[in-house]
Amino acid sequence: MAESFVNSYKPPAPLSLVENYGPDPYDVNFVFPIHLSTLRSARVELTPFIPALHAAPFLAELIAEPALLRWMPMAFSTLPEVLTFIETFARADPNVIIFAVHDRPSRALAGIIGLLRTSAPNLCTEIGPVIIFPAYQGTYVGANAVGLILNYCLELPTASPPGLGLRRVQWTANPINAPSVRAAQRLGLKMEGTMRWAMVLPDGKEGKQPRDGDPAGRKPGRDSVLLAICADDWEAGARAEVRQRIDRE
Repeated sequence: MAESFVNSYKPPAPLSLVENYGPDPYDVNFVFPIHLSTLRSARVELTPFIPALHAAPFLAELIAEPALLRWMPMAFSTLPEVLTFIETFARADPNVIIFAVHDRPSRALAGIIGLLRTSAPNLCTEIGPVIIFPAYQGTYVGANAVGLILNYCLELPTASPPGLGLRRVQWTANPINAPSVRAAQRLGLKMEGTMRWAMVLPDGKEGKQPRDGDPAGRKPGRDSVLLAICADDWEAGARAEVRQRIDRE
């Protein structure tokens, strides 16, 4: 057996500010088709996050209300940081997409919602991040946004409007972020357990302290509560409950 080997991995070179805005027209580079008709209710509409349109107003909301990122496993406060996040976390990875959440009555940007860890072979994905701006928290916007994502993911491709036909959609949250857990449960996601030490958090975030000598230094760690909704849940009544909640909220 050969004992010699190489590891030629090199981190990608940082992109310029212009490059981080992405190409024009913007290529979302997502593994599944984008069904805009499925991502629209009477009051909320989801469209792909396009940095040239959405990055500046998104950053303005974060600067006005830093608590929006309290439970997020990322931190940024400048436009280049936002652009780099969208480009490297989302657009460069075909298994991730970020949507802009629009309030249709006011036509305003109301937040963002994404899908990550998407697997086309395994027909599964994870909802996140979910950030709803303060003016729209406690309104119909959050429930509509998550409900639309669930409908988009779990409805069959043969439906009208079509979905992706996924078998599993999961949601993770910091265990001490009770509102996030409750929001998922209200829309039919079921608790499956807790993944310990699931994330390394940026400095300053609330989390668990690592052991001495940890490769990430003193950056805190995070457990993640795991919830999920699956295709059999959807067919057994979750579809109707989600649609009723979209209409009611």
